[in-house]
Amino acid sequence: MTAAAIPENATIGIVGAGTMGAGIAQIALRAGHRVHLVDADAAALARARATIAGHLDRMVEKGRLDARDRDDTMDRLRPASGPAGIADCRLVVEAIVEDLSAKRQLFAGMEEHVADDAILASNTSSISITAIARALARPERCVGMHFFNPAPLMRLVEVVSGLATSSQVAETVAATARAWGKDPVMARSTPGFIVNRVARPYYGEAFRLLEEGAADAATIDAILRDCGGFRMGPFELADLIGHDVNHAVTRTVFDAFSGDPRYRPALFQQELVAAGRLGRKTGRGIYTYGNDVPSPPVSEEPPCPAPSSIRVEGGIGPLHAIVDAAKAAGVTVETTAEGPGMILVEGAAFGLSDGRLAIEHSLDGGYPVALVDWCLDWNISPRVAVAFCASMDEPRRRAIIGLLQAAGRKVTTVADLPGLVVARTVAMLANEAAEAVHLRVAGEAGIDTAMKLGVNYPRGPLEWARAIGFGHVAGVMTNLRRLYGEDRYRPSLRLQYWNLASRHQQHRSRVQPLVPDRS
Repeated sequence: MTAAAIPENATIGIVGAGTMGAGIAQIALRAGHRVHLVDADAAALARARATIAGHLDRMVEKGRLDARDRDDTMDRLRPASGPAGIADCRLVVEAIVEDLSAKRQLFAGMEEHVADDAILASNTSSISITAIARALARPERCVGMHFFNPAPLMRLVEVVSGLATSSQVAETVAATARAWGKDPVMARSTPGFIVNRVARPYYGEAFRLLEEGAADAATIDAILRDCGGFRMGPFELADLIGHDVNHAVTRTVFDAFSGDPRYRPALFQQELVAAGRLGRKTGRGIYTYGNDVPSPPVSEEPPCPAPSSIRVEGGIGPLHAIVDAAKAAGVTVETTAEGPGMILVEGAAFGLSDGRLAIEHSLDGGYPVALVDWCLDWNISPRVAVAFCASMDEPRRRAIIGLLQAAGRKVTTVADLPGLVVARTVAMLANEAAEAVHLRVAGEAGIDTAMKLGVNYPRGPLEWARAIGFGHVAGVMTNLRRLYGEDRYRPSLRLQYWNLASRHQQHRSRVQPLVPDRS
């Protein structure tokens, strides 16, 4: 039977009156609960109260809350300086510093003051719930309730179960989060839980591409925004988060997974932290910030003339959107069903990146090849990223650029590296999500929901992999591993299984049964 949410007339305790504690308190207050906000620092309690009151005042100004409801809400907030303030709380959410020993000490102290049926939850973003629960006489009552900042606005809550967490406790917390207007996702307590684990390649591959000279930071950010559909590029996002915080999360996950190369911290980000270039909060990170500082330029090719005609050989998948737009612009298109899945332009060819190098394709096909990066939506993407093999001469490069520009796209050139930018990043995100499913961290739908709500991805990684095709994603991962020779790019067994299952389904749909179905 599905557990019920904690009733509205129950008291909720929040320990820690910082930004997250105040945000969680505001959520519980707005849901109708009496809230005891506990912090030994009286100034922190005063700031939290003022912050909550300010948010409610703005809601009144916008007509989303009337003044009487605001006053009633604030009346339900009770500050407390010690653990005795949580004695009558049905649920207590801890939101203190990310330090295991501090959390253990706090939880052991809280257990002495609450009722036997009270739930003790941690808002930790990375520390093991199992390790925190070790301090308790009744570890089954301990659960993760991880909100995302800013807590009143972000919909996702990761409900994290440690080894001892009661399923009833986890379900009650999930139901409570839902009653508070949030979207809970159930997860197992493993390093990084869902979001902080699956998101690591978004930063890790970007830093590696920068170190390898794929393009400059502003151009990589623009490609992932314009082609990949991400709201923010990885470098501007890391600048916003703070490189000290972002690097620390990566280091925590890396260490917790015993140095697995998939989570290896970037040396360049380590250097940024060492230099004190932490991002927006210090005025300089990847980028420099200030009132008179111009936005860094994005690399784009100048206008080139379009070719008069092209030839499409074989299936080119989503590149049909480029061909159709070029045809509408007056380019003559010849099509043949047979061929390598390439578009021939004046003695050269280009196709969709599959993780191989453009120069590899050139050796296989006997003509110079360019590769185009993936796009979230080929019909509306304003930009395409393209890599040219080293042997392609300037007239042929200009012809391919001109064709892409005739199709209405800005063209950005990147270095000929495995997987380019979007294909490499999305394949790694999907692979990490598949691995999380395989290791039963969370379900497929839960992971996609968590990544869309927690970090605003335009699609869930597994949703994206299905749209592209598991075979294509697995192929990119296989080529990345082959070319780099690193375990960092090993394909998840679950990704390989989904690829085989989809191929099996396609085979069955093509093959007639030997014995007719007489049912």
